[in-house]
Amino acid sequence: MQDVLSGYTIGITAERKAEELGEVLRRRGARVLFGAAMHTVPLPEDGELAAVTEQVLSAPVDHAIAITGVGFRGWFEAADANGAGDRLREHLASARVVARGAKARGAVRGVGLREEWTSPNEESAEILEHLLERDLTGERVVLQVHGDPMLDFRDRLAEAGAEVVPVTVYRWTDPVDLGALDRLIDAVVAGEVHALPFTSAPAAANFLARADRTGRGEVLREALREKVFIACVGPVTAAPIAREGLPHATPDRSRTAALVRLVEDHFARA
Repeated sequence: MQDVLSGYTIGITAERKAEELGEVLRRRGARVLFGAAMHTVPLPEDGELAAVTEQVLSAPVDHAIAITGVGFRGWFEAADANGAGDRLREHLASARVVARGAKARGAVRGVGLREEWTSPNEESAEILEHLLERDLTGERVVLQVHGDPMLDFRDRLAEAGAEVVPVTVYRWTDPVDLGALDRLIDAVVAGEVHALPFTSAPAAANFLARADRTGRGEVLREALREKVFIACVGPVTAAPIAREGLPHATPDRSRTAALVRLVEDHFARA
């Protein structure tokens, strides 16, 4: 399968680890076009994260959910910098801590807490199912999110009677290099891109939104429906694509390696 992607062009919209993903695809023979669709901005600088940390500390917490390793670790690093780290650790020590996968679990342990449960397939849906097995009436749930506000997830918990406190460690903005994103969109419209492997929901959403803002939304969607294999690393990432009714596929496991295999398998059958 070394050269299974030879002759195919793959567009990469990721910001983090884009070069790593690109190198893996190149080793399989693909031509790679980069066009980051978003930029990650940490929130500690503007005081928003410090404010929500104080909100978490204002009342007992029954459940704490770590969605990403980098996000959960970043929260505690910001709290330490603001002098609230030790209070936060002590405050969450009695909470039932749930982690989405191994990286989130490692971050939980790295900040001095212990997880009660880890989702085996690194899926947010598994965490939701796990929590909803309990009576959540009146319980306080702290949810660390990473860019995607997870509104459906939060609504389900609220409907079950929980008070949900979202902790957003980062926000998303337009990419630093809008020209690269525009060139990638143009290449997709021109039929020069055969696959788009998305690794985050914000990137997928802003890829479409940028096309809309620049008058290319309709022709982009037409190209995506007819000419491009859209692969999303998991259902959360796929949500903006699914809302548009665009055909897409997800691997069995929400991992980058599985995403690459999904793209390989698609073109191996072509």
